[in-house]
Amino acid sequence: MNSIPVPTPEDKLFFIALALAPKVGPILFKAIVAYAGSALAFFSLPQTKVVKIPRIGRKLLEIQQQQASLLSIAATLLTNQEQEGYRLLTSLDEEFPKRLKAIADAPVLLFTKGKANFNTARTVGIVGTRSATPYGRTSTKKIIEDLLPYQPSIVSGLAYGIDIEAHRTALHLGLPTLAVMGSPIHLIYPSAHKATAEQMVLENGALISEYAPGSILMPGNFPARNRIIAALSDAVLVVEAAVKGGALITAELAFGYHKEVFAVPGNLQAPFSEGCNQLIKRMKASIYTGPNDLAEALHWSKPGEARTPKVVQDFSTRAALEVKILTHLQSHGDSELDQLAFANQIPLGILSATLLSLEFEGIIKSLPGKKYKLLC
Repeated sequence: MNSIPVPTPEDKLFFIALALAPKVGPILFKAIVAYAGSALAFFSLPQTKVVKIPRIGRKLLEIQQQQASLLSIAATLLTNQEQEGYRLLTSLDEEFPKRLKAIADAPVLLFTKGKANFNTARTVGIVGTRSATPYGRTSTKKIIEDLLPYQPSIVSGLAYGIDIEAHRTALHLGLPTLAVMGSPIHLIYPSAHKATAEQMVLENGALISEYAPGSILMPGNFPARNRIIAALSDAVLVVEAAVKGGALITAELAFGYHKEVFAVPGNLQAPFSEGCNQLIKRMKASIYTGPNDLAEALHWSKPGEARTPKVVQDFSTRAALEVKILTHLQSHGDSELDQLAFANQIPLGILSATLLSLEFEGIIKSLPGKKYKLLC
């Protein structure tokens, strides 16, 4: 079976157009692409076929009818990149964060500024309260200093408190740092952090937003961006957090994505340690006591230090398409059908047939909810 060919500029244009369509979030987008095979193929489907798609046919027909305006907006965003100083990345692009492709609700478009590599070997998300205490700020600095030998990229949200402390410490130590913004890429929020954001762009860092230039800043953007922080991070570390807030949302999301989650324990009487202590109590986070906790959980080693690697199954003797599927299941665990199709750019019909064949061989197992599990 042949894999999906390298996308053309036309593929990318239609991809962006579909992603920009009103009320087409990442999950629906991926379902459409899984059904049609690509965004370009979707816009080429006959209307009689589109309208018969279960539950969403009429909505998709409306999207098709907006094709001209959506393509115009997509073309403008691509053309304006150099002039406005951003990059528009789609999940078709090699530079797009591979960690996002495994997450069902992760964005398929990103607007970025800066030089950082989004696919470095190691990433750590560091989050916490906006009202950081001296203990929280000191802990954040110490955590990143201790992680320096492992050379991770530090991911956070550019917010007040723990977030900005994490970015500034990473910059000071020369570590790459990624700021996932809840605002459009052209609008630094809060404005007090503009100088730090500009330093990140100039040095080995980057700003990341799923919101296009010209978008309106909405309060709901900030909780939504937490899923990107969680998805980009191999491990999420909560330094200080109250019982409610963005840091707890990020930790819950990371736990749901099967990421390693750690929390810094704190004084039982301190309100901004209550969230961390609760995460540990509910077994949604491990206690963070030092860098070895992350190193052991993620099988990291320092330069020159030998560490037993995780056992990786060799699928090299199998067909290329099977290798894609099996490698994905090995890396990301149980995966939904649409997620597998989108992450590996395999049309749903071809994927379903291959999965059935692999299941007959006893290599994978189908689970409730159209999920699949690797058995070998």
